[in-house]
Amino acid sequence: MNDAAEQETVRRDVAAVVARARAAQAAIAEYSQEQVDELCTAVAWGVSRTDRAEALAKLAVDEGGFGNYDDKVTKIRKRVLGVLSDMRSARTVGVVEEDPDRGLVKIAKPVGVVAALIPTTGPDATPPVKALFALKGRNAIVVAPHPRTTDTTAAVVGFMREACEQVGAPADLVQMLPAPSIARTQELMRQVDLIVATGGASMVKAAYSSGTPAYGVGVGNAVHVVDETADLDDAAAAIAGAKTFDYATSCLADNAVVAEDSIYPHLLERLVAQGGYLCGPEQREALARRMWPDGAAIPSPDVIAKPAGKIAELAGFTIPGDRTFLLVEEDGVGHDHPFSGEKLSVVLALYRYAGGIESAVDLVNAITGYQGLGHTCGIHTDRDEHIDALALGTKTARVLVNQNLNEGAGSPRNGLPFTLSLSCGTWGGNITTENVNVRHFVNLTWVARPVAAHPVSEEELFAEFWQRHGR
Repeated sequence: MNDAAEQETVRRDVAAVVARARAAQAAIAEYSQEQVDELCTAVAWGVSRTDRAEALAKLAVDEGGFGNYDDKVTKIRKRVLGVLSDMRSARTVGVVEEDPDRGLVKIAKPVGVVAALIPTTGPDATPPVKALFALKGRNAIVVAPHPRTTDTTAAVVGFMREACEQVGAPADLVQMLPAPSIARTQELMRQVDLIVATGGASMVKAAYSSGTPAYGVGVGNAVHVVDETADLDDAAAAIAGAKTFDYATSCLADNAVVAEDSIYPHLLERLVAQGGYLCGPEQREALARRMWPDGAAIPSPDVIAKPAGKIAELAGFTIPGDRTFLLVEEDGVGHDHPFSGEKLSVVLALYRYAGGIESAVDLVNAITGYQGLGHTCGIHTDRDEHIDALALGTKTARVLVNQNLNEGAGSPRNGLPFTLSLSCGTWGGNITTENVNVRHFVNLTWVARPVAAHPVSEEELFAEFWQRHGR
């Protein structure tokens, strides 16, 4: 088959999928809010029930080779149930907001057909999270899996299709792109109405280049500051928990800790007590050679989301069996200091700072400026002024205070929307700094009625300026 014929086959095959999605979406376009909510509840239950979550977790680990079974069960259930809980009170049908004083009414309408690009590290939890957002907005969704984890994504899509039919909705509201390939995914992105891309930088760039509106994510390289007032036991537990959960498949997992000089040794002791293994100089160099054998900015795939013992073995050394993450002391930033970047593994870089919180802010900016600009940082502290300094002084979309950084994707302990798509604003090449959530999956029609006019006079607008600078 020549190139032109192959392109036509791809176009036609994708068009057939999108056509089914459009027909299914049209069938629910006039659903009431109650019908929409029942549909979302059915889909959430169809995926999150324990037997389904366990089956998906096992398939994801066996097929993709990333993460671990127990944590994936937890992630599937926590993310799906968290999203459903967030959306319970959200109105996405008809009038969703009124402001009588300004004469404004907002009416929610469907986007249409959504394409969801799924990373190989999230074939189980990512599809239902995106599907719930889409369905809540009365949209259809076509999931484009990573070729490496097609079976896992096919299984979760199958559960969701079954759930749609259970409440009388078309199964084709949720579909998976068949025979996934780069060409088919690119064609899908051209034919749909909205793209939500979670994954690597190349995937997000392709989504933005498709000509279709897209929500993307930025590179993760989360940095956690621990100052001299922190509860060190709480900080160490939070850092270790985020670093080891599902072997750090999350982009939120701590990649670097920036600790105040006076408490640095005490925090290090507690991190070791939490399961950390401090690499010596020779082990550190062996680890760097193994993780970045070709000098690339992204670690070698065979260390990504693997157990600490396996990573050490690949690097040529052994660690005790009870060690769950590797600690590497670092004092530089940039390409010549690869541990300063995103490691996608249970490897944590340790930095120390002196001279006040401003020094910590500068170090966070240096690290995220190399990789992870716009994503997330956190701080363990007892001082509001240190929180303010970090929030005001860094180019990060999320600042987590006295929390596990994985809570940046939503948590019962904070008000952030549950999601698996964390945008990074213009700093990270995205259009928003928000956690992508259901409100991004509807169009709003603004109705503007006339109200009593209260024009502001020229005097009110310019009086202070004139006084200072003259007319």
